[in-house]
This record gives sequence, structure tokens and C-alpha cells, in this order.
Amino acid sequence: MSSADGILSAATRIADLLLDVQTRVNGQIDAALAEALPGVQRQLGVTADAAADLGDLVNARITGMSVVVTPASVAAVVPLSEASAATTREARRAVTGIVTGADDRLAVIAGPCSIHDPEAALEYAAFIARMRERHAADLEVVMRTYTEKPRTEVDWKGFAYDPFLDGSSRISVGLVATRLLMCRITALGVPVAAEPLNALTPQYVNGLVTYNGVGARNVTDQTARERVSGFSSVIGFKNSPEGSVESAIQAVMTARSPHEFLGVDSHGVSAQLSTTGNDTGHVILRGAKDGPNYSAEHVADLKRRLAARGLPEVVVVDASHGNSQKNHLRQIDVVHDLAGQIAGGERAIRGVMVESNLVAGRQDLDQRDPGSLEYGKSVTDACVDPGTTEEMLAELAAAVRARRG
Repeated sequence: MSSADGILSAATRIADLLLDVQTRVNGQIDAALAEALPGVQRQLGVTADAAADLGDLVNARITGMSVVVTPASVAAVVPLSEASAATTREARRAVTGIVTGADDRLAVIAGPCSIHDPEAALEYAAFIARMRERHAADLEVVMRTYTEKPRTEVDWKGFAYDPFLDGSSRISVGLVATRLLMCRITALGVPVAAEPLNALTPQYVNGLVTYNGVGARNVTDQTARERVSGFSSVIGFKNSPEGSVESAIQAVMTARSPHEFLGVDSHGVSAQLSTTGNDTGHVILRGAKDGPNYSAEHVADLKRRLAARGLPEVVVVDASHGNSQKNHLRQIDVVHDLAGQIAGGERAIRGVMVESNLVAGRQDLDQRDPGSLEYGKSVTDACVDPGTTEEMLAELAAAVRARRG
């Protein structure tokens, strides 16, 4: 468990042990229900012959149903260290301060489009640690550690779902490996960011994530909006893929309010959840298919819309995706423009997102031969390299100093 390339083997061993435990626990639950439910049925006058045969109605398209590790069991055997907890605690406080205006620095969420290799991720985390130290006075740098990938149609769903990159879909291993990896990264003093895609996965990394970005494909999902109203992390909402900023504003309004909804507890059991609302919610401008939306005019328009809804004038800009029109090198131009706005006194821009990896560009994943992948290069969106990232961070840091001055 100490070496980077041992994370998957360690996660496999942990998952196998926990799956054995969970299988026994599920058996005990089934036995307890079989003993207790007949009494309830008798009290309610429900007879066994009253139930219809549902063999052709239920799970008609389910081909398998496997036991999965629970968040509570994973947390019990992969606890957070004091160093990891301190990293998350301090970074959440810092990014919250930036979003609310109490801290005049800039938040920068930089890292791979997606994580697929724990060893490369840890090497990249060491780079981010150096950048954090260098720019601490001006930037709060958080590492993108995205292990779930939303897909427009069908493709690899991310490290948490298919950690061996071969279509084996060993989700329990992926969930454990994700927690192990985030523990290792935060122990280095590097806070992490994630993109939650469902109600379950965030619980496996509870206490580890500083920043959660709700993606463009999920921003219109009311259940996702309500869910993050209870998140302990800072949250942002990207505009929709076609460019609707109003969708993101509506999501911010929803997430900032308290809610009651159906969720799950740390044992994977259905539960009614009550939330306070998340007052860190803000809009992320990520561009659209037909063009970017990071210009001063776009920022001014968003500020007017936010003010009209009584929301703080806060924006984070994603330099990639629609704003780079899928050309990773255009992130340089986006950051240069944003730096100019910041240096010119624009205070609504509180954060910037950059897709960066050990090697520039991207490559296709062949699930029949994952071992052929080039080390350190993205298997999803193309990224810039560390050298380019250094230059962009330096430019943003200088812009913050100019704005401050």
C-alpha cells in the first residue's frame, strides 16, 4: 500500500475482504427480515397468496446484481490520516473564503481530465504540491482528481467504475482505490476536486474532497442540485453543454436552499436526508459547442443575471471544454484573457479550471490492451503539460497581485 503502483493491488485485497464481510451481513439482514416480516404481514392482514407473480415484470433487463462494498466499511479500513484531514479542512476554508470574498486570492483547479493511472496521478500531485508552495500567497491550487466520467453516449466511465481499464468493471475495487488515492494525495498536502455523478460515490470519499463541480450534463438534474445542498465541500455548477447559463443559475438557487429528499446512508440503506443548503454554490462558465463564454462581456452578463436573482457576483471559469473548443492549447489563450480581466480589477472571477497532465495531448484507450497506454497522457480530453501549466499559474498569480495592488 506504500507504493503508487500498489494502490490497485491493495484496493483489490481490501475489496475482496470487505465483499466477504458484506455478503455475510446481507445474509444476516435477509434472515432477520424473514423472521420479522411475517409478523408484520399478519398484523396488516397480508397473506402470501395475495402476491402476484412478478417474474416477467421485475428486473426484466438486469443481467447481474453483485454485492458492493459500503462507504462505512471502506472508511473503517481506509481511515483518513491527520494530514489528509488537515489538508481538506484548510483547503475548504480557503476556497470558501475565496468564493465569499474574504480571501482575495484565486482558486485554481488543475489536473488531468480524468484519473486512470494511480502512479501518474501521484507524480502529478507532487507537481501540484510544488506549485502550491510557489504561489501560496496568490493562488489556492486544488488538484482535479476525477475518477467518474460522464459520457455523452457510451465510453469508459472512469477509474471508479473500471479501474483496470479493461471492461471488467470491478466497481468495489475502483471505489476503494479512489479513496486510497485521494488519501495519498491529500497526505501530500494537496487538496482534491471531484465531479459527483450519483448519490452513492461521494460517500466513499467523505472528508477528502475540497471542491465538487457538478458537470454540464448533470446541471439540469434536480436530484443532483438537491443532493449537493448537503455537501460539506465547496460546489460549483457548469453551464449546460449547449451553453445555458440560466440552468447553472437555477442550480445555484436550488443548492443554496435546504431540502428533504430520499438518499442513502453510509451503509447503503435508503434514508431521508435533510440539508441546510450550501452557500458556496456558484456558476462555472465552461463554454458551449458553438463558442466560448469567458470574455469580459460574458462575465458582465453573468454578473447582471446573478444580481437580478439576489446571488453573489461570483464566477469560476473553465479554460477547457467549450471555452477551448476541445483544443487543449487554447487554454493558454483563455487563461491569458482571464488574467487580463483579473489584473484589470475584475473581482467576480474567483477561480479558474485547467486540464493538465504529465504529458500533453490525449490518447485512445483500447480496453483489449490497456498496457499499451503512454504513461502520463490523458485517455479522455486532451491536457496541457506541466511546463505550460507552470506558465499559466504564474500569469494568474501575477494578475492577482495586480488586482490586489
